[in-house]
This record gives sequence, C-alpha cells and structure tokens, in this order.
Amino acid sequence: MERIDHALPWSHLGSERQISVFRFGSGERKAYIQASLHADELPGMRTAWELKKRLSELEAQGALSGVIELVPVANPMGLGQLLQGNHQGRFEVGSGKNFNRDFVELSAPVAALLEGRLGDDPHANIRLIRQAMSEVLAALPAPASQLQGMQRVLLSHACSADVVLDLHCDAEAALHMYALPQHWPQWRSLAAHLNVRVGLLAEDSGGSSFDEACSLPWLRLSRLFPQAQIPLACLATTLELGGQADTGRSQAEAHAEGILAFLAEQGLISGEWPKAQHEACEAMPFEGTELLFAPHPGVVSYLRPAGCWVEAGEPVFEVIDPLSDRVSTVCAGTSGVLFAVERLRYAQPGFWLAKVAGREALRHGRLLND
Repeated sequence: MERIDHALPWSHLGSERQISVFRFGSGERKAYIQASLHADELPGMRTAWELKKRLSELEAQGALSGVIELVPVANPMGLGQLLQGNHQGRFEVGSGKNFNRDFVELSAPVAALLEGRLGDDPHANIRLIRQAMSEVLAALPAPASQLQGMQRVLLSHACSADVVLDLHCDAEAALHMYALPQHWPQWRSLAAHLNVRVGLLAEDSGGSSFDEACSLPWLRLSRLFPQAQIPLACLATTLELGGQADTGRSQAEAHAEGILAFLAEQGLISGEWPKAQHEACEAMPFEGTELLFAPHPGVVSYLRPAGCWVEAGEPVFEVIDPLSDRVSTVCAGTSGVLFAVERLRYAQPGFWLAKVAGREALRHGRLLND
C-alpha cells in the first residue's frame, strides 16, 4: 500500500488540511473509490475502512490485478463543520456551495487539445484522452479556495480510472445509485451484489457532480469526434449506501464485499468471488423522480418505509398542525420506488420530504436538488 498525502491550499493560519489517497496494487486498469464527499454522509467512510483492510489483505496475497485507489475521507473541510452539535457536511459554510457541485468540466478543453489527433484505435484514444485530462487539470490557474483545491485533487486521481465509485448516502433511504444510461448494463451486477433498490439514470443531471465530471466527458467527446473510436472508458457512479444512520459493522462489511466482488468481475481482483445473491433492480430515468413536499408546517408521520414500491395516489406521509388540528395526507403522484425520506420530522417550506423514482419523465433541465 502506498499513501499519498495532498496538502490543501488556503488553510487557515496555524492549521493544515490534507487529502490522503491509499493506493493498492499495480497494473494497467484502475479503480478509484472515495467516501463522504458530503462529510455528514458517513456510511461510505465506514465502508471505506472495511475496504482498506480487505485491500491490504488482497494486496499481500498478490490478488490485485490492477490499481485501486481509495480515499476514505474525501472532505476534511466538511468534517469540521459542526454547529451546536449538528454536522453541516453538505455545504461549505463560508461560501454556501455544495461540496459535490461545479467540478471542472473537462470535455471542452480536452477536445481543444486533441483536435486532429484521435483515430480508429480505441486504446490509443483512451491514453491520449486521459493524458489530456491530466494536462488540463495541471494547467489550471492556482485554486482560488480550499474547496476548489480539494475538488481538483479528487478529480485528478479519478480521471485516469476505469471504474469510479463515489460513496454517499441520503437522509433515510434504501440503497440507490446514479449513472449514465449507457453504463447501466455494466452497473447491474454491482446493484445485484449490494441489493440496490433502484438505479437513477441521466446523461446530464446538472450541477457537474463528481461522478458526471468523470464519466460525462467521454460521452461528450465521442459525440464531438464521431469519426474516432472513443469508448465510454470511465464507468462512474454515485452510490448511495442507505441513510445517514446506516453505519453498522455488518452493513459496511457487506457493502465492502459486494464492491470487491464487482471489482473482481471488472478484472481488477483475481480469485473466486461469490455470485450476487439478489436480482438486479430496475433502472428509472432520473427525470422520473418525484419530490414530495408538505402543504403546510407541522409534524411529519411517514406512512410507508423507504425502499418500498408505491402506487400513484397512495399515501406516503401526513403532516399534522397541532394548533389548528389541520392534517394533510400527501400521496405519490407517480408509481415507483420510494427510495428516500427526510430525517427531520418537521415540515418546512421548500424542503422535500420524500423521493419517488418513477418510470415516466416528470422533470427536465437541472435534476439535482442542492
């Protein structure tokens, strides 16, 4: 195992933060795994520790057939953001920016570098594109903030990977994942290993999140250079490992083993690995996700658990105003998987309380909610 520490710029006087990357194995193919980019989403960090132990064992056994880079703590900035005991890990408090938005868009500057250089050899094109991505990131002006510097470190390690797993979680949720529609056939196996309840697919969900900053440039470049043979060479996903409270040992161990079995199928680990014990879930268009809101303030009672299937018109939660005795029942407007609910049980204006993944498109444009 090799440990690579990157000091982040713009640390406060008398303090320093760093990103630590743990590199295992060697070979041409590479996987990159990071955890808790939203720093209050800790199931990924717990799973990453299990992965770290297992990867050390596998490396010692000579079982790694490629490089696996692991970043167990992707956001040291957000870890320290505690306000009166409450963790504020989703947004950088100084700027209000979401830690998982506005990663560098690589396709345009890479296309400018490679104009006239790409041909009919897909492997040669992959090497050229990855080299160009590294050159573009290295040539950027000095980061203007610690957040920007942190994002560049993470992307610089991930942009050369064949497989990228960005480990997150939702508030209270069943396992779900986000990916390009073109990559879903490959992701079905990981979904089956982990018992993921739904895959949410979109070519561009808006906001330049980390997984799309890794995978989407390949799709865009293939369309910018249709005569060249450009594979979609970065299989990237945001993997939501349940809810924020799902940090149990058995859960983390199961998630780690499922991820390792998938990486073995991808040719990065040798040996015999168990077959998936579950059927692959259905994939839904991300445009088909319905966000349910309360019609007024009050205490929230959920009527259906995260992970279940709900039919259109079926009650999902009720909101109770104990002063006026007003009770409102909120129903699903689409049939689909109720994959996440909010942990806070007090309804506020503008805050979603439940998410249902349906089969029919309901929304267009920017799909990510901040």
